[in-house]
Amino acid sequence: MTSDLANERYLALKAVMMPRDTNVYGTIFGGVILSYIDQAAAVGARYAIRRAGWSDKPLVTVAMNQVEFHEPVFVGETVSFWTQVERLGRTSITMHVMVEGERAGQAVRLTEAQVTYVAVELAGEQRRPVPIRDGE
Repeated sequence: MTSDLANERYLALKAVMMPRDTNVYGTIFGGVILSYIDQAAAVGARYAIRRAGWSDKPLVTVAMNQVEFHEPVFVGETVSFWTQVERLGRTSITMHVMVEGERAGQAVRLTEAQVTYVAVELAGEQRRPVPIRDGE
């Protein structure tokens, strides 16, 4: 993996948390945050792949690991989803996602996770893994 890919933090998604997404405790339901994490990681992975000069390939989620909810997320908060390449394999890319909110002018770490995607070929009914890097 090129060191540029590993070192760059990318703002993949930013969203305002809405009342429809609350749990019974009045905070944002964890499943909503997980959905945003998956979306942000996919956006971040595509960005990293394009930035490296490789062609786009369909990416499918194969794992979401080490999810940690550090702080509750509140209705009305603007939440930023930062991504960074954690690992680049032959057919897979693992993204670290850091979820941050801003409270009293300070960035607060809300949630973080690792999400792994595999590049696949969409021809036919099978989804066979293909190399992420062109020419492999």
